[in-house]
Amino acid sequence: MSAVFHRRPAATPAPMLQGRMRWSRDGWIARALLLAMLALLLLFLAAPLAAILVNAVLDRQGRFAGLAHFSAYLQSPGLLRATWNSVWVALVVVSISVPMAFVCAYALTRTCLPAPFKATVRLIALIPLLAPSLLSAIAFVQWFGNQGVLKFLLGGVSIYGAPGIILAEVYNTFPHALMILVTALSLADGRLYEAAAALRTPGWRQFATITLPSCKYGLISACTVVFTYVVSDFGAPKVIGGSFNMLSVDVFKQVVGQQNFSMGAVIGLLLLAPSVLSFFIDYRVRRQLRAQLSARSVPHVPQPHRLADALLALFCVLVCVLLLATIGMAVYTSFIRLWPYDLGLTLAHYRFALLESDMAAAYSNSLLVALATALAGSLAVFLGAYLVEKTRGLGWMRRAMHLMAMLSMAVPGLVLGLGYVMFFNHPANPLNALYQTMAILVVSMVVHYYTSSHLTAVTALQQIDNEFEAVSASLKVPFFRTFVRVTIPVCLPAILDIGRYFFVVSMASLSCAIFLYTPETILASVAIMQMDEAGDIGPAAALASLIVATSIVVYVAYSLATRALLARTQAWRVPRSA
Repeated sequence: MSAVFHRRPAATPAPMLQGRMRWSRDGWIARALLLAMLALLLLFLAAPLAAILVNAVLDRQGRFAGLAHFSAYLQSPGLLRATWNSVWVALVVVSISVPMAFVCAYALTRTCLPAPFKATVRLIALIPLLAPSLLSAIAFVQWFGNQGVLKFLLGGVSIYGAPGIILAEVYNTFPHALMILVTALSLADGRLYEAAAALRTPGWRQFATITLPSCKYGLISACTVVFTYVVSDFGAPKVIGGSFNMLSVDVFKQVVGQQNFSMGAVIGLLLLAPSVLSFFIDYRVRRQLRAQLSARSVPHVPQPHRLADALLALFCVLVCVLLLATIGMAVYTSFIRLWPYDLGLTLAHYRFALLESDMAAAYSNSLLVALATALAGSLAVFLGAYLVEKTRGLGWMRRAMHLMAMLSMAVPGLVLGLGYVMFFNHPANPLNALYQTMAILVVSMVVHYYTSSHLTAVTALQQIDNEFEAVSASLKVPFFRTFVRVTIPVCLPAILDIGRYFFVVSMASLSCAIFLYTPETILASVAIMQMDEAGDIGPAAALASLIVATSIVVYVAYSLATRALLARTQAWRVPRSA
């Protein structure tokens, strides 16, 4: 009898569920939401890019000019030199940053160094992610500039130009390469090393024949990410580049300095080309990276080697010292009166940056934009990922949504901002009212950083068994109720991580905002650039240090505030003792 009364209802077959989802009220709601999300991405991502393409073939009077601007660009030695400078500087940064990150990643994943040491190295290595790209440039000017402490080490070579850009970009890109390579080196099949040890294969040969081939996809991915970052970065070349032109700076000069939007559009398209190419390479590489482990693989357990471990630990310490010296110089500069003549400590630079200057509202504006981006971005990204991953029978809309979500990774922030100027500032655009508002800054941040957050949300949703949706559909429970009561609590850690990510990157972002701000909506990153141009190095360093401190506080507060919340909502993950 009990078996009869407690029998579970049979699950509805998948095709029947898909058909029900397609024609039921839930299906129409899901279709409407997905269409709305897709329309927003088309409006705020595809349309601005199309506006750049249109402006590239129009003259200043709006008449069709064909390929005249492209021809003029190819005949301009200065602009061609900027393209070549961007390419070779990016290649040099890749050749420095990626090997450094690989050695540190190897030390973190393939050695028996103490866990607290590894955790400390990881923490210090991620600090550059919290800072605007201008901070490293300001710090290197203080170290190696005309009045720099270590100017003598350059032997008469000026830090302004390619040397300074390379140093600043190595600092900025190191954590990006490290995170990718740590993941790649963690995906190792221990059986290969066990077989090599049984055959008495020397360690150097194991490294050459097993380790390097197994992480080749990670190395390629790290190279493409670093290359794309350097080509599209604006902050460091603007501060420390001097007369050394790069594509990102040329876009700014053409649009802001000469009001030549057509040539700016041409350079924007050229800036977009390497990013799109790198995106497709990285996308293909990541698919290979995820597929290189089989179900029979076993984790690789590193064996202790005193000399190798000691040398790798020493290298990690050296890298951490260099990273801390860079940010430390910026923080130190923010507290001294006048470099290098009066080294007395003062808070005057913070008072000037926050209260007395024309850009006093910049920090509060950045906080407001970061908070709004974190809230709006988390909601939009998770809802979009849910509609892509957990709905069925919506065909081309799901595929188109996923494609648009991935496309934002290929668009540099500078190009996106330029597209927003050309699209939303057009008088015939009914959305013209968004231009020069806080809202357009928030939207640009969400769209620019959409892909990474989308991948995080999709990964979290893929861990939830589809039986939840199947059972809900068979019991005629509305999908949005399942979404609120099951999906959100289960994926809460990922949602909180997405919100934290949006906040941190929005606080430090410059390229997205450089074309979109007004005197009333100026952000801290833009104010840092303007203060540096005006020679106010101390206040610029103070504002940059304040951004780093704010991001660190958010990280700590996030960890403390969410511990109890996650303990309550994620208690089901912890197995109970019998």
